[in-house]
Amino acid sequence: MNRQQIIISPIGIIHTPHNDINNMPIQPIAAKDIRGHIELYPEYEEGLTDLEGFSHITLLYHFHKIQGYRLMVKPFMDDREHGIFSCKAPKRPNAIGTSTVKLISIEKNIVNIEMVDMLNGTPLLDIKPFFPKYDNRIDAKAGWFDKTVSIPVEKMRSDERFRK
Repeated sequence: MNRQQIIISPIGIIHTPHNDINNMPIQPIAAKDIRGHIELYPEYEEGLTDLEGFSHITLLYHFHKIQGYRLMVKPFMDDREHGIFSCKAPKRPNAIGTSTVKLISIEKNIVNIEMVDMLNGTPLLDIKPFFPKYDNRIDAKAGWFDKTVSIPVEKMRSDERFRK
């Protein structure tokens, strides 16, 4: 098997009020009124053309404070372990996160957003528009999550479990 190395460079930085993982929202839905902004590097500013018409955007970013990974994790939303690929936990082999956030405004290379659930200073890898007609799935299932979660995600906050 040929495993090639992939090099990805950030296109900007995500600025949020979250300077520590403790008590941070664990999903964008839990960060309803929390605002932040993306400082897109100037050389990528032209790529924002026509994005202002979207209500939401999906961000791909690097979990820059995570070291190493685990194949089995106890996610914030359950008290038992699950495979990392059945969770949105940050201790992933490639430490890539994704969040769909509300787009507030764009001013040159600054993208103002709401529903931020990532740490301040998070390196941004990509921005994708959210298409409600195609990105939502009415008949979707959520595996173990559907069976075990009793606390609404909107009320959950992060803790120390993925710090080390």
